[in-house]
Amino acid sequence: MSAVPKVLSIAGTDPSGGAGIQADLKTFSALGAYGMTVVTALVAQTTTGVKGIHEVPAEFVAEQLDTLLADVPADAVKIGMLGNAPLIKAVAAALDTYRPEYVVLDPVMVAKSGDRLLPADAVAALRETLLPRVHLITPNLPEAADLLAEKPAGSLAEMHEQAQRLRALGARQVLLKGGHLDGETCVDVLATPEGTVELAAPRVDTKNTHGTGCTLSSAIAALRPRHDDWEGAVRAAKTYLTEALRAADSLHVGHGHGPVHHFHAIW
Repeated sequence: MSAVPKVLSIAGTDPSGGAGIQADLKTFSALGAYGMTVVTALVAQTTTGVKGIHEVPAEFVAEQLDTLLADVPADAVKIGMLGNAPLIKAVAAALDTYRPEYVVLDPVMVAKSGDRLLPADAVAALRETLLPRVHLITPNLPEAADLLAEKPAGSLAEMHEQAQRLRALGARQVLLKGGHLDGETCVDVLATPEGTVELAAPRVDTKNTHGTGCTLSSAIAALRPRHDDWEGAVRAAKTYLTEALRAADSLHVGHGHGPVHHFHAIW
């Protein structure tokens, strides 16, 4: 690996800069990684919500991946929005061809409103084709429930059980995010072949949480090449996100849920 990790984001856009590929690039840069992108969708969204999605054809996503990775191999990959089964299969094929060492999947499946974002065949492709090819998945509780076709976990004990069942589906490591549960502390569950561990962080009192899932998963991808194991990378990424949330209110971006402050340590 080079001194500066080269990290690729495969995801959709966010014109407001708080989520998607824009958030991923900010996170990579803030954490000392060289960011690259392959766009899967053009998304009309702001801090107030998503207004429209224009998906990039799977053939052109494959062409972007082949063109890039033949020239610049990625030390780590973060995968975000993949809106249909052909896109998922195109990304899976590229992973088979280029075999990046670290792949983080943020399964964008359920909107904040609770609406499912993926058709049934895409959920099946994600579960059966992509999960076995990535090294870590970072679902929240509704996304984990959708992958498992069961109700969302309602307790830490159920989170441990669901994280292990996700591993049984083929995911090598699972970071099940517990932000949907109540309490002053947010507890995530990291499941690895060695077992499960709880990772706690204080719940930050801010409405500016736009792009937190994108930011956490891209932070893990940026940090993993510089850590000995997944737990170390995840802990460092969670610390980074907590501080970005604490500084979020200083940005004053948009009329809805604003972004976190990706460059809180710099300006």
